[in-house]
Amino acid sequence: MEKGWVKIFSSDRPFEAEIVKGMLADNGVTAVLINRQSSSYNITLPGQVELYVHEKEEQTAKDLVHNHNNLPTGDPSEVSE
Repeated sequence: MEKGWVKIFSSDRPFEAEIVKGMLADNGVTAVLINRQSSSYNITLPGQVELYVHEKEEQTAKDLVHNHNNLPTGDPSEVSE
């Protein structure tokens, strides 16, 4: 990875990383996805998919990911009464 990019998200579920990448793109933030789930990466980072953004968009991306992670999922067990 060239200089100036920072990791802002990682997951062991590729579909989740794709959803976050799409959400970032919808908000004008360019993200690069690196899938380290192949066998060549299993020694250092087993099963991780990582999202990187340019450092100038880091804070915006982190804020968006934080807000995204705090959205209700629709699971009734998570609804506070």
